[in-house]
Amino acid sequence: MAPTDPPAPRTSIPLPGDGLDAARIPGHWLLARLGKRVLRPGGVELTRWMLDALDVDPRDRVVELAAGLGATARLTLTRHPAAYTAVDRNPAAVAALSALAAPGPTVVRAVRSDAADTGLPDGGATVVYGEAMLTMQPETAKRRVVREARRLLDDSTGRYAIHELCLLPDGLDPALADRITADLGDSIHVGARPLTPTGWGGLLAGEGFTVASRATAPMALLEPRRLIDDEGLLPALRIAGRALRDRAALRRVLHMRRVFHRHRAHLGAISLIAVPTPVDS
Repeated sequence: MAPTDPPAPRTSIPLPGDGLDAARIPGHWLLARLGKRVLRPGGVELTRWMLDALDVDPRDRVVELAAGLGATARLTLTRHPAAYTAVDRNPAAVAALSALAAPGPTVVRAVRSDAADTGLPDGGATVVYGEAMLTMQPETAKRRVVREARRLLDDSTGRYAIHELCLLPDGLDPALADRITADLGDSIHVGARPLTPTGWGGLLAGEGFTVASRATAPMALLEPRRLIDDEGLLPALRIAGRALRDRAALRRVLHMRRVFHRHRAHLGAISLIAVPTPVDS
């Protein structure tokens, strides 16, 4: 984690997945158990690009879908939005998010709910974003989440962003795409269904958005350089030390890294910024 980032708070709140066998726990929660806090495919650099492109400021009412451990929430709160709401369906994540303290007048709250049905009011947000969550959903569920984001956004000032895993290039052979998807699911123990850049753009367009900007990054989640960039040198060393002391966790991490490396030519990270498409009168 860069020195300018707000530190993660020390908390005794259990992490999601605590108590599950390291051989069976979903990969992102295993990494969290080892101490990894940045769990986004493009790392903190692509997250920062996303927040810069969203241009979050003190006038904004922000909703983060599937907010997880709060790494992006802390970056968002340094921009002092008027309000920040975290949505997550995991009770441990909601408990941790509820403990976040804003460094200013921002109203902060965490809601235990599904990203596809938040229960929040229509048009109550100016910014909605989600990271590393649509990838894990089947097509119909992806569309429900994007549709919910559209419902939450103010028509005139609303901005929506995603940060997800993507398949490369556009036009990737479907059989190869299926093989990559199967290998990912086998390694992370969660169904992973990434799309190509065109596929992600088409998903947003189909649910009432116009893509305004796009950025990509390598999928290097478990590469040493990315680990240090995302977490900082000492936290990265601590993560490695914990993995070395837990054989089951180490086997899982090495398996995930082998899969990511095997398909590195066809895996990337993407962030898209979109705005509601005007409805013709």
